Amino acid sequence: MERIEKQKIKKIVKDTTPKRFSLKKYFGAFSIGGFICLFAEVIKVSLENYFDKDISNNITVTIMVFLGSIITGLGIYDKIASYAYAGTIIPITGFANSMTSSALESKSEGLFLGILPNMFKIAGSVIVTGVVSAFLVSSLMYIFGWE
Repeated sequence: MERIEKQKIKKIVKDTTPKRFSLKKYFGAFSIGGFICLFAEVIKVSLENYFDKDISNNITVTIMVFLGSIITGLGIYDKIASYAYAGTIIPITGFANSMTSSALESKSEGLFLGILPNMFKIAGSVIVTGVVSAFLVSSLMYIFGWE
């Protein structure tokens, strides 16, 4: 009896222990993350033919968040992330994915008790980190006269 339990524990440990270095993981993260960024850059440069630089940047971010949310809702983003690992969390689409997934997970609890509070739990920490970082960097720039 004890031997069977030890074997089960060893199997669980083996199955859940992260795998060692794999060039495939790095290639997947680099290629998919790079492709997402390249795609966004192509959109931005294309929009600069019609709008000024600031507006084209804002439209590009909006398009990427929208596309990230759509492919998350369709279940495609998780399949891409299983190959790309960290390559999908770096761009803005990773933020859209995390918000959309938390909204989908809590939709059974309703809009006001499930979706909105759970969706903004994730967004809140990202927004606070961004605001604090922007404050610190701008303070340093002001103090040292950097432009």
